[in-house]
Amino acid sequence: MAILTQHTPSAIPAYKTVFLQSCLSANVLTFGTYTLKSGRKSPYFFNAGSFHTAPLLSAISTAYAHTIISFLASHPSIPKPDVIFGPAYKGIPLACSTLLELHRLDSQTWSSVSYSFNRKEVKDYGEGGGLVGASLKGKNVLVIDDVITAGTAMRDTINLVAKEGGKIVGFVVALDRGEKMPGQREKEGGVDDGEPRMSAMGQIQGEYGLPTTSIVTLDDLIAVLRVKGNEGDIERLEDYRKRYRASD
Repeated sequence: MAILTQHTPSAIPAYKTVFLQSCLSANVLTFGTYTLKSGRKSPYFFNAGSFHTAPLLSAISTAYAHTIISFLASHPSIPKPDVIFGPAYKGIPLACSTLLELHRLDSQTWSSVSYSFNRKEVKDYGEGGGLVGASLKGKNVLVIDDVITAGTAMRDTINLVAKEGGKIVGFVVALDRGEKMPGQREKEGGVDDGEPRMSAMGQIQGEYGLPTTSIVTLDDLIAVLRVKGNEGDIERLEDYRKRYRASD
C-alpha cells in the first residue's frame, strides 16, 4: 500500500486528497489484480462498502458534501435539490450521512432538503411503497452512488425516479474510473479492440442530458500517489489509464 506524506498536490483540492488518503490508509482503495464485471483486469479496486466506521463515514460524507457544493456552484443552471437520493444498498448510508454534512456546513441552504432511498422489494403493508424517506413526486432529485461501471444501475435509478414523479438534476459518484465501455470483442471474452469509446458516465450524459460529477477520478489518484507512492502501482495505473481511457 502507498505511504503518503503530509504534502498535498497543489492542483487537487484538499478535500479530495484527504478523501484519497482515508481510502488508502483503510484499504478501501487497494492495488493488485482484480477482475471487473466487464472481465477487465484492473490494477486497483475501490470498495465503498468498507466505509463502515464513524471516521470513514465522516470522511466520505464530507468529501461528497464539498463535491456537491462545488458542483452546484459551477453549474448555476442546476436547481437546488429537494431530495438527496441513495440507490439501495450502498447509496443509502451515503445519502443520509452526506445530507447531515451538508446541513452542518450550511444549515440555511440545506435545512429544507430531504433524503430518500428505494427498497429492493416493494412493501405491501404498513406505509407500503417502494421508497423510504421523502416522496420524489414533483421534486428535484440529486442522486448519490459509489462507482459507475456499466451504467446499468444508473439507468435503473433514472427510470425509478421518473416513475415516482421526480426529476433528476444530477449524479454524484465517489470515483469516476474514466474508462471506456467494453467493445463487442471484450464482451465476447476477447481483448480490447483499441477503438475510442465513451465511459458509462459519458453515455448517461449524452443519452439523458444529465450532469454528472465525482469526488475523485483515476487522474486524481495517480496525482496523489506521485507525491510518495509505490512506483510499481503508479506505473500499472498509468498503463491501465492509457489502455482504457474514455473518449469523453
